[in-house]
Amino acid sequence: MSDTPNRTLAAFGAVLIYACVIAFTDNYVRVIARDAGLWQFHATRTGMAFAILALVAIPLGLTLRPRRPGAVLARSAIHGAAMVIYFGALAFLPVAQVAAGLFTAPIFVLLIQRFLYRVTIRGLQILAVIIGFLGVVLVLGPEAMSGATLAALLPVIAGALYAMGNIATRAWCAGESAETLVAGFFGMLGVIGLIGMAVLWVFPLPAPDGADGFLQRGPVWPTGSFLWWTFVQAAGSLLGVGMIVKAYQIAEASRVSVFEYVILPASAVWGLILWGERLTPVAIAGMGLIVVAGMLIARPQRTLAAGQSPTASRQ
Repeated sequence: MSDTPNRTLAAFGAVLIYACVIAFTDNYVRVIARDAGLWQFHATRTGMAFAILALVAIPLGLTLRPRRPGAVLARSAIHGAAMVIYFGALAFLPVAQVAAGLFTAPIFVLLIQRFLYRVTIRGLQILAVIIGFLGVVLVLGPEAMSGATLAALLPVIAGALYAMGNIATRAWCAGESAETLVAGFFGMLGVIGLIGMAVLWVFPLPAPDGADGFLQRGPVWPTGSFLWWTFVQAAGSLLGVGMIVKAYQIAEASRVSVFEYVILPASAVWGLILWGERLTPVAIAGMGLIVVAGMLIARPQRTLAAGQSPTASRQ
């Protein structure tokens, strides 16, 4: 594991920016899904993201060359696989159930760190994960936990892969720039998108009209709406993913993974603003549990190493 000092509050700030941006852009996936397919979306978004990176790389002094290409490639493959499974599961499972499965990631983070890296797990960390996950269930509703089948395990597998990728950010890719990891992530999704488009071009599947055909739809002529909102997704994702990568670089994955629960209330707020979707009292109570989980996970340890500032883990 990396010996980089934890900067918990800075990591939380980065996650907050990530959540606000991604929650906004993801609300428009429903619009994108009406006009094109998942695979074309990933391929197009990657092309746009790389174009933006190319324009800003020199002015901002970005470093895109990886120091450890193998580690960056492995991390990108793990995160890419997680997102493909996650979006793929949306084709035949309720969104609430898929989201709840993905948010098992903090639990897997703690388990992987404990059994693979021998990291000591504090009682408060375990309690925070349990409270946060209960909050997720309340926000999403009881239907999120219903229908436990083999298919329902797919989002949980995505959560496990997402957890592995988050740990890899700090354990394997220490010293890599955030923009390098972002480029690797988008590059992998772009390759997966092109492969999916090619397969569906050669072996087309019947795709329902509108958003219902998102997964099965092959390459189509892009509409203006699709191109605009995919560009918004590309720009927003570059900023958002860059923030979450930075967060995992400057703080332990077990802490940052719980902070990510903030994306749920952020999504709810944007849903209310954009589509008039209102929360139930139970969902609001769930958000309260999520906040409590974040406060517990950020609480500094009482026993400090010799010479360590009491606020060192919170800067």
